[in-house]
Amino acid sequence: MAMDVVDYEIKGSEMQFVEVELDPGEAAVGEAGSMFFMDAGITMDTVFGDGAAQQGGFFGKLLGAGKRLITGESLFTTVYTNSASQKQRVAFGAPYPGKILAMDLKSLGGMLICQKDSFLCAARGVSLGIALQQKLGVGFFGGEGFIMQKLEGDGLAFVHAGGTVVKRELQPGQTLMVDTGCVVAYTPNVNFEIQYVGKIKTALFGGEGLFFAKLTGPGTVWLQSLPFSRLASRVFAAAPQTGRGGKDEGSILGGFAGGGVLGSILGGDDE
Repeated sequence: MAMDVVDYEIKGSEMQFVEVELDPGEAAVGEAGSMFFMDAGITMDTVFGDGAAQQGGFFGKLLGAGKRLITGESLFTTVYTNSASQKQRVAFGAPYPGKILAMDLKSLGGMLICQKDSFLCAARGVSLGIALQQKLGVGFFGGEGFIMQKLEGDGLAFVHAGGTVVKRELQPGQTLMVDTGCVVAYTPNVNFEIQYVGKIKTALFGGEGLFFAKLTGPGTVWLQSLPFSRLASRVFAAAPQTGRGGKDEGSILGGFAGGGVLGSILGGDDE
């Protein structure tokens, strides 16, 4: 399928969105639930798979959908087509605080490997596949680093990263050690391995974890300072764990021994 060449504008700071301008007949493909707003001339169509294999018959569609299912995504994506006679715009919002990165696959050699939950949207014709790491140990111990998405084509793709984004150009043989969840994307010529780091007491009490991602150049890597998995775990750890649903949940008194009872009395919850 021919790639659509689209114009775009990324807006916002902490909570960004990308606004894509489509010429008549052009289309963009996005994850379910990522659409922010669109002009009236845009038509939506839910497709099986990633939208890039729609001309490949049932088997091609099934294969594309299966790749998405393995990466934990929905079997379906949504295609937004400009059915009007003039330019129309559709916007896609970031799922959590961070930055949206515009990836020109043509300038990156036609392929990009990225975290399985980082893809936001792309020009029609970009294919979404899977990139399985060669070592089985990565799957058991690498967490987010095992099954990753592979974006192929020569069009624009937009990926989302949490927190602050760092782009590093690695020279041949240059190595970078990264927490597995902090890897957003990398070009396919970068060697990605999972390496054991530190002693067991460091992993248990130091908070660094048992395994790091070892990235070796040449190539380009994009890193995020706040992966969603880390954000979610800290929100869960800070949330009240009483499960009572009482008025004292989240209050200052709830943080002390016996504070939940005292908070209930002071709050009038004395039945």
